[in-house]
Amino acid sequence: MKNELLGTKAFVTIADLGCFTRAADELNLSQPALTRRIKKLEESLKVPLFERTTRKVTLTHAGKLLLPHARALLGYMDNAILSVQELAAHQKGVIKISCIPTALFYFLPEAIQKFNALYPNIRIHIHEQATVECLESVMSGETDFGINMNHITNSQITFEPLVDEPFILVCRNDHPLAKKKLVEWRELQPFRLIGVRRTSGNRLLIEQEVTKSIGVLEWFYVVRHFSTAVGLVEAGLGIAALPCLAMSHYRHPSLVSIPLVEPVIRRTIGLILRNDAPLSPAADRLVKLLHEIWIDRKGDDWSTRFNLFWQINQNNR
Repeated sequence: MKNELLGTKAFVTIADLGCFTRAADELNLSQPALTRRIKKLEESLKVPLFERTTRKVTLTHAGKLLLPHARALLGYMDNAILSVQELAAHQKGVIKISCIPTALFYFLPEAIQKFNALYPNIRIHIHEQATVECLESVMSGETDFGINMNHITNSQITFEPLVDEPFILVCRNDHPLAKKKLVEWRELQPFRLIGVRRTSGNRLLIEQEVTKSIGVLEWFYVVRHFSTAVGLVEAGLGIAALPCLAMSHYRHPSLVSIPLVEPVIRRTIGLILRNDAPLSPAADRLVKLLHEIWIDRKGDDWSTRFNLFWQINQNNR
């Protein structure tokens, strides 16, 4: 097909200019290369298209019959290319994303900024949802894909990990635990604990792991969002056990983040995609951007700092 289109372009150019030499210059080809294109086209059609003399080039009867069809074909191709370019420049649509709150601030702003620069007319709707609701919205098709925790799974869903992070203690720098390098979960029990609601996937993960070793934790304050928990800690009302990512965008001098051990509890956050429904081209491109951003951010201070603590702790056991 490619050779036939090149041959057709050469044929029309020669017919318009009436000269192989001028046509070769117009197409930026050597004259032998142009002659080969015409020869291949004639062999494909099994008829000669030009009558060549020392003075001029004229169309054969077959060439005259072919010329209007060849012009129409090249015109159709030019229009198709222009239409595709126009579509790329003015593409419209909506991408719907479900995202747990802690991942929203870390992953999405940069990805959306880059995506909007490429596709300024594609709108993005963000559904900020808890882990279970996030999974359900992707499975039902309400959203195109989600950013969620890995322990909330389903056979219809593919999970693509982005970040593996530990839970940490967040307290004020004047708190009795603030000077410690590592804090065990049992050391939290005498203090007023700030946690998220019972239906949260993070709360379920913590209680599932902690119950095995130290029993039930009592939560003095229960909130919906980690940002609220941070605000209560900052006000001196208690301490909070939060995933590391929840503090990645906070830079407050009065707060301290300390690794929690015995047990070390980690959560993995990643993309959730339906197995039975391919992404739209636009949504697929946004997913690729999220992967690229996480690769770029693997060396971030919060990630390397806390992973180093876990390596040291494991080596000392």
